Amino acid sequence: MKGNSRIILMPRYMANFKCTGPGCEDNCCIGWRIEVDEETYKKYRRLRRPELAPLLEKAVTRNRSNPGPRRYAKIRLKPDGWCPFLTDERLCQLQLVLGEEYLCNTCYVYPRNFNEVNGVIEKSATLSCPEAAKLALLDPRVMEFDEVEEQLGRPQVIKSRLNTLDLKWSGRPQRYFWELRVFAVDLLQNRAYSLEDRLILLGMFCRKLAEYAESGRAREIPDLINTYNRLLDGGALRESLAGIPAQSTIQMKLLKELADQRFPLVVKNTRYLECFAQCLHGLQYTQEAGVEEIGERYAAAYADYYRPFMESHGYILEHYLVNHVFKNLFPFDFDRNTVFDSYIMLVVHYALIKLILIGMSAFHKGLEPELAVKLIYSFSRTVEHNTAYLNRVLDLLHAHRYDTMAWMAIMIRN
Repeated sequence: MKGNSRIILMPRYMANFKCTGPGCEDNCCIGWRIEVDEETYKKYRRLRRPELAPLLEKAVTRNRSNPGPRRYAKIRLKPDGWCPFLTDERLCQLQLVLGEEYLCNTCYVYPRNFNEVNGVIEKSATLSCPEAAKLALLDPRVMEFDEVEEQLGRPQVIKSRLNTLDLKWSGRPQRYFWELRVFAVDLLQNRAYSLEDRLILLGMFCRKLAEYAESGRAREIPDLINTYNRLLDGGALRESLAGIPAQSTIQMKLLKELADQRFPLVVKNTRYLECFAQCLHGLQYTQEAGVEEIGERYAAAYADYYRPFMESHGYILEHYLVNHVFKNLFPFDFDRNTVFDSYIMLVVHYALIKLILIGMSAFHKGLEPELAVKLIYSFSRTVEHNTAYLNRVLDLLHAHRYDTMAWMAIMIRN
């Protein structure tokens, strides 16, 4: 390594990522809360540039609620939701005048995501960026990962750190993070099984993993992984998978209930609203229609339009799941209480995307890769970046006791 460079692990699609700027079909400077880190905030306060200082004074304000070094201040958006530093050409005025070193961490990093595992920096992308979503989702080959040498950049942009050799993880599942990650990625990319079956099998494994963690049997995790790998290779689980019924009416009703949790909040992404409206229109979902009737249309749309598309384009959702696993240090997402909660949230993301795609397929009488990418990136902008919504969904599942493997299978299986 030379100078300030480090070895970085990243999905291969990241090597081709570059912001398209004004050519982007959306804009990451519109409609989002933009946090400003303490170091950048103080840099703005020291700035003596007459063309920018008054705007900085007005637009960048201190966070008074739970401030911290990473969210020390925020950029006050204009009434139309646009960042006040965005020019008419949809370029950042701060970067144009001062250079990217004057961007706050949020703008400097997005859509990239950095973690550090055992001293190795990991870089991936959040798929709320249309360009990142296209690169990550549209390659039919399995997602591969490379080690490359890159400049480290700002050390403070690292979101999460995990040192599996830390003594605090002795006798706990985090000690076996790498083995668990490799197992999860290999399983999700095992195309000998349908994607639905892969996700159910991962849940069965995570349920057992949670039992091991709760009973102090973490040191047996390598044996658990080996057992599942043998069962997967031998196909011994196929019979039990085949016995899991599809319950389209219950699935649709439950998923619609979860999706509706978002709408009491303000949804500003027009592309997501378009996709959701197409879903409801395609399924003819109205207040007057009965649940059984809508469930029948939902099942028909799956069989007639969604399934034929996914038989040749299933890699799109496979890549989405693998990217989620890598980016969030699954199954140890630090926002979740247990490894099974991490799995539940993975299923919620997958199932909501599937629900809307099925409805969209009915509306369009079929699907195209571009429609799937549009839904996934706009879903990510609307849902993945909203911690309050995700926590509310998880609380709802716990409160109604939907947080079991049986209910997860209902959300997954069609």
